[in-house]
Amino acid sequence: MDFFKNLWQEFKSCPVGAIAKWQDQRLLWLMMAAASIFLILVAHTLFQHYVYMKPCEQCVYIRFAFLCMAIGGLVAAINPKNIALKIIGYIFGFWGIIQGIMYSVKLNKIHHAAHSDNPFGVQGCSAEPSFPLGLPLDKWAPDWFKPTGDCGFDAPIVPDGVELSSLQQWLVDFYADGWYLIPSQHLVNMAQACLFAYILCFLLLGAMCASWILKMIQSKKA
Repeated sequence: MDFFKNLWQEFKSCPVGAIAKWQDQRLLWLMMAAASIFLILVAHTLFQHYVYMKPCEQCVYIRFAFLCMAIGGLVAAINPKNIALKIIGYIFGFWGIIQGIMYSVKLNKIHHAAHSDNPFGVQGCSAEPSFPLGLPLDKWAPDWFKPTGDCGFDAPIVPDGVELSSLQQWLVDFYADGWYLIPSQHLVNMAQACLFAYILCFLLLGAMCASWILKMIQSKKA
């Protein structure tokens, strides 16, 4: 508790200085990497394998974007005070976030088109993904990055002959109409939830980067 109280006191006394100091330490960078890796694992292990929700093309792109953020966090965490490593971390972080926002917006449009009276509006969904830089991630790690589902349709598809545990059956029933933050109300689909997550990450990483730059400018003027 004392640790967090000290952090709060630092932030209240000088927000820019506090954030600039924190981004010079490993904690925030490791948190970014850990959160990104956690979300990838949840999507793959829980929803794809345990609840049988097949990932679509845009879904695997969203995983790739989180992977870029994780790489950025891990690189910067090697030594956050090293300017070169930190710049690499920011580049990977922001690039992953921006890519993730674009993928999420596109998936949200596809989701709305797929569930509207105009199914011909569903475009941009392929079984053959094209990752940035031509990376063949779907061949290197097909279980993680090869799309097997249809964009906009993320309801569980349980294979024939599979016996579900009571928890699995509950989750399959819970998401029977697709993934929603609040399934009973069809409120906040997966694309929207990912978009909110990326926007939050952009704001946090932006605050870190801006504080670092402002602190450097203040140091040069002093």
